[in-house]
Amino acid sequence: MPTAFVTGATGFVGVNLVSALTARGWEVVALHRPRSNLSYLSRFKPTLRVGTVEDESSLRAAIPDGVDAVFHTAASVSWWRPAAEAQHRINVIGTRNVARAALARRARRMIHTSSIAAFGLLAGEITEETQSSAERSPIGYLRTKYLAELEVRAAIEAGLDAVILNPANIVGPYDLLNWSRSFRLVAEGRLPGIPPGGGAFCHVERVVEAHIASVERGRTGERYILAGVNASYLEMFTAIGRLLGRSVPRKTVPPLLLQIVARLFDWRSRLTGREPDVTPDLVTALCARYSCSSAKAERELGYDGAQSLEGMLADCHAWMVREGMLPARG
Repeated sequence: MPTAFVTGATGFVGVNLVSALTARGWEVVALHRPRSNLSYLSRFKPTLRVGTVEDESSLRAAIPDGVDAVFHTAASVSWWRPAAEAQHRINVIGTRNVARAALARRARRMIHTSSIAAFGLLAGEITEETQSSAERSPIGYLRTKYLAELEVRAAIEAGLDAVILNPANIVGPYDLLNWSRSFRLVAEGRLPGIPPGGGAFCHVERVVEAHIASVERGRTGERYILAGVNASYLEMFTAIGRLLGRSVPRKTVPPLLLQIVARLFDWRSRLTGREPDVTPDLVTALCARYSCSSAKAERELGYDGAQSLEGMLADCHAWMVREGMLPARG
């Protein structure tokens, strides 16, 4: 029975990955913070270990010696500048710590969950050979995901066997912080406007299948983009509106107007101390438009890039209804 160690196990990709691994007969050790909500993760009965990616000693204590695969899915996906310091600790220093601990515990392979964000905000089609602009980005999420990849590459030079995965916008069940917020904004009538950008979308189940395939089929030191369908955010919100039975705008909002709204949200959040649903950095990202290719992942990992935007959104919607996050229609 192969063994896996999963960071970020209570998160969106992490929970789906633990579910898929246990269904395939893996023995899974899942890392979680002391006060993490375990309600979803505990459904799949992994072995639980308390620790944080910021604390390398807790990682060394938690990772089984000689583990077959370390899946590093933990990350801060914040787009709020007051969270920048914590985001750097989690995304950059945390990745360094996981890679070092994996080396120390003689892990057979590490799979690092990066993001298409590590390439920066680029126009046109992104492939694995595209030069990243993220290192110079003022947006913390883009910059820290790029710097985290550098930490993995440094560990590879030191002898770690590792593969990097770059998912695009991930959609599906167990999403509490990402595109599920779009459903809530539409359902509650709080959508400030639809941004004019667009990107690539992929189903979380296909993403975790690629993680597992990377253990045996990925090439050391290689990166693989995981995308699916390229679509505008207008198309995405229109599909969400159909699922919810709610009307959404038929046109996008000019970037300047969205930035004004985002700055008002940001000003209010400085008083409450809570990250808003819409931030200036998030608006900047959503006003950009890119596409990307999964050809390499399809060829080498067997990744299924033929995906439907409506299908993945429907799966996310159905899960939110089952969990009581959205009312059932009719």
